[in-house]
Amino acid sequence: MKFTAFLIKYAEIGIKGRNRHLFEDALIHQMKYALKKCEGKFLIHKTQGRIYVDAEGDFDYDEAVEQLRHVFGISGICPVVYVEDEGFEKLCDTVVSYVADVYPDRHKTFKVHARRARKNYPKESMEINMDLGETLLNAYPEMRVDVHDPDILLNIEIREKIYIYSKTIPGPGGMPVGTGGKAMLLLSGGIDSPVAGYMIAKRGVKIDAVYFHAPPYTSERAKQKVVDLARIVSRYAGPIYLHVINFTDIQLYIYEKCPHEELTIIMRRYMMRIAEHIAKETECLGLITGESIGQVASQTMNSLMATNEVCELPVYRPLIGFDKQEIVEVSEKIGAFETSIQPFEDCCTIFVAKHPVTKPNLNVIRRHERNLDEKIEELVKTALETDELIVVSDF
Repeated sequence: MKFTAFLIKYAEIGIKGRNRHLFEDALIHQMKYALKKCEGKFLIHKTQGRIYVDAEGDFDYDEAVEQLRHVFGISGICPVVYVEDEGFEKLCDTVVSYVADVYPDRHKTFKVHARRARKNYPKESMEINMDLGETLLNAYPEMRVDVHDPDILLNIEIREKIYIYSKTIPGPGGMPVGTGGKAMLLLSGGIDSPVAGYMIAKRGVKIDAVYFHAPPYTSERAKQKVVDLARIVSRYAGPIYLHVINFTDIQLYIYEKCPHEELTIIMRRYMMRIAEHIAKETECLGLITGESIGQVASQTMNSLMATNEVCELPVYRPLIGFDKQEIVEVSEKIGAFETSIQPFEDCCTIFVAKHPVTKPNLNVIRRHERNLDEKIEELVKTALETDELIVVSDF
């Protein structure tokens, strides 16, 4: 059976009331972007509460499904065949052929579910259900009807054309990217931050990112690893503007002037300051981090409070209550894990103290930051002026 279209199902968008069309339009925009990566041409259209993707000519079915499975907002992808309305007998023949092609083993239960969106069709929905059910039982005596829990739910939608489908391929769910504003992701080469970016993007947020690079202590391969991770996230989130900040001089200065047990907290505070500066310039509405309570010394409640204190924008931490295994499972699901565990150090792990403070005192941290007053503003300004912008996408 040659599928010629897809019915796109969504979940949360359906409860948006009068604003639903805005979310549908955003979803269609993201679908068009995703399908540009495929061979073939596609027409995406809305009709009576449905979104359809019609293939205009030959196309790569597997590739199209794979791209649609990365579009947030889609809960299900239903491969569809459609027939012109040339009488009920033609529809019966098509349904019999459909079942033969899609289900080689027909020792199954089934239910026909007709939806007559075009009210001038000569048969009502219940009549279509019964007549098509009878046709299938006559054609395939090994099949049985089960209206409560069928193996096959055969959907027939009567519109200008008649759509036939029975399988639903799961989509990623969530909300279409761009419907939830924009935020700045602090992206490292680890497991956590790409997962955090994925999860916030799933709620409809457009993602920009900032990476703190520390040459020669971190290599170009470490930087490329972060670009690769951004590209993986961009499969779901769309193009990502990645800001690469040279953080070496700032780290060395902090290392020279501040107590070593406070290095991680103070460096983290300056990362947040710089990320927020870029976020405000690019009209982001918040920062995103991959922090999880208690995972490392810089992620205790006291430490998180100390880093939050330097920010005016809200800081979103979607992994805050996750344990490491839960984070790893999402990382594996989105295809980021193997890249994240490549052995290239990031700037935080290079300068980590042997015995980092886990309960930093804010007044003490502020007092020790005053040791940096002589040069820190100039170093931050230089880091911002030498920001390297990389546009990352999976095209």
